[in-house]
Amino acid sequence: MRTPWITPQGMEKLKEELDYLWRIDRPEVTRKVSWAASLGDRSENADYHYNKKRLREIDRRIHYIRKCIDNFKIIEYHPHQEGKVMFGAWVEIENLDKGFKKRLRIVGYEELIGTKDTISVDSPVAQALLNKKEGDEVLVKTAAANFTWKINKIEYQK
Repeated sequence: MRTPWITPQGMEKLKEELDYLWRIDRPEVTRKVSWAASLGDRSENADYHYNKKRLREIDRRIHYIRKCIDNFKIIEYHPHQEGKVMFGAWVEIENLDKGFKKRLRIVGYEELIGTKDTISVDSPVAQALLNKKEGDEVLVKTAAANFTWKINKIEYQK
């Protein structure tokens, strides 16, 4: 089961997307559907069919975002998090065996879309890192292999 947490920044992005879909995208597509419908025979009207499909996709996303906004718990930064890896942390980790570093932010699953420097709080890496401190080494067990990571730095967006 996925943890229904979100950062304040993630919630703001969801609200911005909802506002855009509801006030800009949906009315524009609705106008296109009305225009295409006014042309008469809808059976072979590609504009009509495409925009009706797009309207259903927008409505599904609006419904999903509203549900997320109602159900997600916003996890705010708190000073007690300092020095430990917790939800919302930016963590610099280093694989000592391979010699490469990564900087990741631990976020909720909805915040992963369109980003490459975030990981889900439910992922094996995040689960291994949680509650650890700078300098700690953690073993991450995955189906593919086991990896050892050293925590170099922990930061929070305040």
